[in-house]
Amino acid sequence: MAVTMADITKLRKMTGAGMMDCKNALTTAEGDFDKAMKIIREKGQAVAAKRSDREASEGCVLAKTTGDFAVIIALKCETDFVAQNADFVKLTQDILDLAVANRCKTLDEVKALQLGDVTVAQAVTDRSGITGEKMELDGYLTVQGADTVVYNHMNRNGLCTIVAFNKKVDEQLGKQVAMQIAAMNPIAIDEDGVPEDVKQKEIEVAIEKTKAEQVQKAVEAALKKAGINPAHVDSEEHMESNMAKGWITAEDVAKAKEIIATVSAEKAAHLPEQMIQNIAKGRLGKFLKEVCLLNQEDVMDAKKTVREVLKEADPELKVVDFKRFTLRAE
Repeated sequence: MAVTMADITKLRKMTGAGMMDCKNALTTAEGDFDKAMKIIREKGQAVAAKRSDREASEGCVLAKTTGDFAVIIALKCETDFVAQNADFVKLTQDILDLAVANRCKTLDEVKALQLGDVTVAQAVTDRSGITGEKMELDGYLTVQGADTVVYNHMNRNGLCTIVAFNKKVDEQLGKQVAMQIAAMNPIAIDEDGVPEDVKQKEIEVAIEKTKAEQVQKAVEAALKKAGINPAHVDSEEHMESNMAKGWITAEDVAKAKEIIATVSAEKAAHLPEQMIQNIAKGRLGKFLKEVCLLNQEDVMDAKKTVREVLKEADPELKVVDFKRFTLRAE
C-alpha cells in the first residue's frame, strides 16, 4: 500500500524518528503503525548493540530541584552535534523530570520508569536508533536537605552542581556556593569528609616529594661548590647535548655523576625525620584547604573562605551535601 505524508508525520511524532526512517518502516510494515514502531525500535536496539564499544563522551547534563530534593542526570552520546539537538535535550529533560517526580535514588530506578509507552531505558535505546550513535544514561546524583540549589554552568548542559543546606538559603548565596563547587571542584565539605585513605595517600606522596627535594637541594649545592652548573647535568640527555655544545667537559660529567651518586645516597640516609614529617603535614594542610569546600577561598571574594561567607550570612547555615558532574576530563 502507498504510504502518505500524513502517516509519515504521525509516526514521526510518535517515535521522533527521521522522515525517511518512518517512511521505510511504514512501507515495510505495509502501513501497520504498531509494526512500524517495532521496526524502528529494533533498529535502535541494533544500533545500540553495534556501537556498544564506542565512547560516549559528549551529551547533555541537566539538574533540577523540588526544594528539598535535587537531581543531576546526564544523557551521553558520541558527538556534540547530537548533544545539541533539541529532541535529545528534551529527552534528557523528560527523564530528569520523571526522576525528580518519583524521587528516584538510583539510576536503575530511573531506567525502569515509564516514559510514554516504554521504559526510560527503552526510550534511550530508541533514540540511539534514530541518531545512529551510542547513548547511555550516566551521572545520576541526588542530594536532600531543608533547601537545595542547582546550577548549570553557563547553561551549556555540560557541567552541573547541586547543593543541599540545613535551612532555607538566600537564592543568590545558594547559587554562589553552587558556582564555587563548579569552579573549584571540592571533594568534601570539610576535613572530616575526606576519606582517610585519601589523606594517607597525600601524606605518603608529600613525604616522598619532600625527601626528593631535600636530596636535590643537597646535590645542587655540592655541584655548585665543585664549579658545575646543576642545570647542565640534570639528566643524561642534557649531559650529552651540553658536552656536544662545549659547555661542559667529559671530566665535568664524570665528576658530576660521582657527586650526584655520593651526595644523594648520603643525604637520603641522614634526612631529619621530624622535619620531613612537618613539611609533609604542611602540604597535607594545603591540600585540604584546596579540596574542602568550606576551606576554599571564595570565588567571589578571595579574602574570605566559603566558611566565612556562610557564617557572615547566617551563623546557623550549613552545607549538608553537594554533588558535581561534568562531561569534561579534568
